[in-house]
Amino acid sequence: MKVYKGTNKDMKCRGFQYKLGETAVFDGEPHLCEAGLHACEQPIDVLNHYTPNESRYFEAEAEEVSAERESSDSKIVAKKMTLKAEIGVPGLVKAQIEYVKSQIGFDDAIKRANAEKENHATGNLGAASATGNRGAASATGDRGAASATGNRGAASATGDLGAASATGDLGAASATGNRGAASATGYLGAASATGNRGAASATGNRGAASATGYLGAASATGDLGAASATGDLGAASATGYLGAASATGYLGAASATGDRGAASATGDLGAASAAGYLGAASAAGYLGAASATGNLGAASATGNRGAASATGDRGAASATGNRGAASATGNRGAASATGYLGAASATGDLGAASATGDRGAASATGKAGVALAAGLECKAMGALGCAICCVERGEWNGKTHPIVAVKAAIVDGENIRADTWYQLKNGKFVEVE
Repeated sequence: MKVYKGTNKDMKCRGFQYKLGETAVFDGEPHLCEAGLHACEQPIDVLNHYTPNESRYFEAEAEEVSAERESSDSKIVAKKMTLKAEIGVPGLVKAQIEYVKSQIGFDDAIKRANAEKENHATGNLGAASATGNRGAASATGDRGAASATGNRGAASATGDLGAASATGDLGAASATGNRGAASATGYLGAASATGNRGAASATGNRGAASATGYLGAASATGDLGAASATGDLGAASATGYLGAASATGYLGAASATGDRGAASATGDLGAASAAGYLGAASAAGYLGAASATGNLGAASATGNRGAASATGDRGAASATGNRGAASATGNRGAASATGYLGAASATGDLGAASATGDRGAASATGKAGVALAAGLECKAMGALGCAICCVERGEWNGKTHPIVAVKAAIVDGENIRADTWYQLKNGKFVEVE
């Protein structure tokens, strides 16, 4: 059985260690939610068990599957399971769209619509509409519109400016033209726009929206919805509680506003924003920016010169690329910059800033904050009452720059001045620019 599997970052689930391509075997009798190897038949349901900010997602094959089923989602339990491929959030979105299409027999329905004059429009301005529970509408003209309102309806528009809309609970809408729009409003609806400027929107609780064109936009507003935009300037937005948004294009933007949503931008200048309580934002491109505004949120920028910002209490910001910047403004937040010339700043009370890359800078300005400068020629600065810690490193020995001295001090305004940069040289704090 083809299923979809979530694990933690270490590829563990319920204490079991999985490996890609290897078959995991449970020694015993599997029982749903109690013992065995668990996964979901419906891709989007995986988000309900493994939230995007701390998980990995796989396509898998399950064997010796128990007949037990849960009423709330499509979770299954099996004795054997093989992780076939890691697909991430974009893969879940694509798989969910294909899942919904398979449930309603999308391809066959569109073929039927193309064979029926009342449900098929071929002209440049033609319109096709199907209102039955399993109706299908197809418009192939340049400005045609297709609409299916039944519970399992299918709508397809292939023209340059065509629009497709499916309003039923399991409806699917597909627009393949340059400026086409696809909308699915049902509970498990799926919308896909593949044109250069297409837009896809899924508003159901478990809907999935995918836009693959150059300027495409994808939006999922349901609690477990997922949106993926793969075009260079595409935008993906997920507003539901556990929604996930992924933008992989050069200047793409991803936004997740749900409490546990996750936003990921992998393009060079992409931006990712997560506004929910436990949301996570990740920007992997060269100059990408990641922002997490919810309490306990996490922001990560891995590209050179990227910026990560966490504004909620106990949030974490991490910048790993050269010249990246990490900022944590909430109380007890943590900011970490690991790249060359990176900067880390913690402005909230009890926050911590760490710069481990060469010539980086760490700053703590909140009450009782801590700034750690651990890289070669790093510097630290703190407000009055904060602590600074600096590491002095020696010359390269062929393997590393060895630690020569480590020293910490409280910023008291006398021995260590407030808002002043310090380095450790010859075992002593020295003011630097």
